[in-house]
Amino acid sequence: MRIAQIAPLAESVPPRLYGGTERVVSWLIEELVALGHDVTLFASGDSVTTGKLVPVIERAIRLSRPRPEPFPAYAAQLDAVAKSARDFDVLHCHTDWIHLPVVSRLGLPHLTTIHNRLDTPDLLPIVRRFPDASLISISDHHRTPLPSANWLGTVYHGMPAHTLSPSYNPGRYLAFLGRLTKEKGPETAIRIAKAAGLELRMAAKIPRAETRYFKERLQPLVDGEQIRLVGELNDSAKGDLLRGASALLFPIDWPEPFGLVMIEAMACGTPVIAYRRGSVPEVVDDGVTGFVVDNEDEAITAVKRIGELDRRTIRTTFETRFGARRMAEDYLRHYQSLLQAETRRALEPVRMMSVG
Repeated sequence: MRIAQIAPLAESVPPRLYGGTERVVSWLIEELVALGHDVTLFASGDSVTTGKLVPVIERAIRLSRPRPEPFPAYAAQLDAVAKSARDFDVLHCHTDWIHLPVVSRLGLPHLTTIHNRLDTPDLLPIVRRFPDASLISISDHHRTPLPSANWLGTVYHGMPAHTLSPSYNPGRYLAFLGRLTKEKGPETAIRIAKAAGLELRMAAKIPRAETRYFKERLQPLVDGEQIRLVGELNDSAKGDLLRGASALLFPIDWPEPFGLVMIEAMACGTPVIAYRRGSVPEVVDDGVTGFVVDNEDEAITAVKRIGELDRRTIRTTFETRFGARRMAEDYLRHYQSLLQAETRRALEPVRMMSVG
């Protein structure tokens, strides 16, 4: 199958540091190529892939200096996709909604994986404008705000088993990994760690818009001893952090679409203690790969119960549920269903003429 993957341009594929969507796109492409498919990636020129790369800008936007305007970059990407669209059997887009005015008019099977939150009021008019756009959610809960959209199905993220190796030794500290924004729960994680009397190591990206929040609410709590900020980590350092942790704290206060860090922790054999929000009950097997809790008191109790969980079982569950091969095969089924639907539409006029 000839498959085009259209990636966001904020980060390279895979990203150098933080960047969940681009990392998932990379894992998907590598598995599709390994399965024998012809895959072309439309992304920034600093991307690396075993597929064919069409570089639409020289470098990914976020780490470029000076940072370029995104709209010309996406205009160039969509132009490149449109010019070569007939070379593909299916277009798979990961750029939210921006591509729909173009790809919906190309007359080719296409689907869009939505990676971001959907609980904003401005999205319903977009769904109504493109009612036939085939969409994939990354958890069942993810699609809740837009039940009328044309959902093909849910495909959970998957990562290669070799990406992060496990440790089966008890960890020495708690970990927090993610953006330092209020909705991710960093203040809550700090309170949980202090109440449990454990060190907390926070590997986090500080978004530019959240600088004030960090300086006013978080920085005074980071003492460099019990509460340590270790910065934004690459994959190798991230694995070291997660393997050495007794648990990952994920006390979110927003409808998390998936939560890639949860399966990254599981890949390391590390339990996840997460709030019951968004995708969490679908991703964490309560009492097996971690604990799903409703408040700080329950989270503190869960920290004390970490010893009940078997890190080997956590790793095995990750391999079964969240492997990259499973993700790729799920997407291939959706690609095939779109191709079959397109074939039926093409044959319909012939069938009607035959009946007539």
